[in-house]
Amino acid sequence: MTQTKAPSAQSGFTLIETMIAIAILSIGVVTLIAAFGTTVGATQHAEENLIAREKALQALESVYAARNDQQITFAQIANISNGGIFTDGPVTLLCAGPDGLVNTADDINCPASGPCVAGPECVVLPGPDGILGTPDDVAMSLSNFRRQIQISAVPGYQTLNQVVVTITYTQGGTTPTQAYVVDSLVSAYR
Repeated sequence: MTQTKAPSAQSGFTLIETMIAIAILSIGVVTLIAAFGTTVGATQHAEENLIAREKALQALESVYAARNDQQITFAQIANISNGGIFTDGPVTLLCAGPDGLVNTADDINCPASGPCVAGPECVVLPGPDGILGTPDDVAMSLSNFRRQIQISAVPGYQTLNQVVVTITYTQGGTTPTQAYVVDSLVSAYR
């Protein structure tokens, strides 16, 4: 008498199905790791991007404030090559000199203050404890930043100038150079 085995209702995965599932899962994991790496890279340089933005806006605001306080005349709101007081071309971020304006001929090296050493501007960042204003704060030199203020007359308007502030910098001290640009108009009237 020969016995035959009844077919089982249970079935499993074959080796090929398991290998295909592992391959699909591996592709998903590699994609997730790549996305995570891109995100970490973007947030790593967010600090420098924010500093560039703030330094550009600060320079533009100082031009408006000097004009509003009548510290400078409208004719002085021009680059040196056009008879004004603002330097031509990109320059290191130095502290404002006696006139209180950045990117003018009287700019000076910043004095040492707290964790900052004398030289180009620097910003103070929280140290390992994550709290600003404690003894472990660290200084970040802005020596890799350059600022350029370009001022040009708006054609057809004698009392209107275009002001373009460009901050260029290298992220993490490497190339390529990044830039942040602020463009505005300033009139002779307050």
